[in-house]
Amino acid sequence: MNPAWSVILLTTLCGAAQGLFLMLYGAELAGWAGRGGVGPGFFAMGGIVAFVLTLAALGASFFHLGRPERAWRAAAMWRTSWLSREVIVLPLFMAGAFFWTVGHWGGAPWTPLVGAAAAVAALALYLCTAMIYMSIRFIQEWASAWTLVNYTLIGLASGATLAAALAGARAPALAPALTALALALTLAAGATRAASLVRNARLAPRSTMQTAIGIRHPQIRQRAMGFMGGSFNTREFFHGRGAGTLRWVKWVMALAGFVLPAALLLLALVSAWTAVTLQWVLALAFAAQALGLLAERWFFFAQARHPQNLYYQAVS
Repeated sequence: MNPAWSVILLTTLCGAAQGLFLMLYGAELAGWAGRGGVGPGFFAMGGIVAFVLTLAALGASFFHLGRPERAWRAAAMWRTSWLSREVIVLPLFMAGAFFWTVGHWGGAPWTPLVGAAAAVAALALYLCTAMIYMSIRFIQEWASAWTLVNYTLIGLASGATLAAALAGARAPALAPALTALALALTLAAGATRAASLVRNARLAPRSTMQTAIGIRHPQIRQRAMGFMGGSFNTREFFHGRGAGTLRWVKWVMALAGFVLPAALLLLALVSAWTAVTLQWVLALAFAAQALGLLAERWFFFAQARHPQNLYYQAVS
């Protein structure tokens, strides 16, 4: 498939925002609000960051629409379409995160209740986003439970790393717990993503050149694509990059997305650094992970092999 940067930004930014909110809400439920110098201002600041990230993700999604003024129609097929369900759940999560943030900003007592609704919406959003791709059965790389597991764990890991970085700057007492959680989630996400790569490498194509055109002759070779220029099929269903590009993107994904952040998070836990140094280490861990996860999401789309490329393989 041809990765669209609008969708890459949508899924990575929104996943991190959901993970960040869930980390903050978990800290609230664990009793950190008002303890160890962790005041409501920290939760309000984190909520603002989560809301802004989600807003940026929503803005990026509009660049993927041919007719943005008709975006509201995307919610019309909610009974059968996971995309429609995502379109509905996303603003619900944004609304919940917004009111939760406002509640902390004003010191309201009802933030745990609003946070619970927003947390349910965040988890539902992971499900809806993953199922958009997991439900496409003819793309074998996506049609696996690993898609749901990876979307959820990667979002939680990036959100936890961001939460640890924010805590390092504004709530040092909470930073060790969030750093340890971010490390555990990053390692889990890296392990499950590696498992999905192993699975995808072993996939055998269900279609052949013979089945693509309905001719059973044992020797078939395409010599031309049948028209003078490219088409929607050749542009949208193949990325146009060689195997070498996929290999180095996969290494960037592994190193920047999982290995380097995990190493930095571990160093932040075991090293006796000053508060300022710790802030920079945690910020660097999130920056590296953000870059790596952009590569991960590009690779997720690029690795998917659409069956129609069997017919257009002379172009691909």
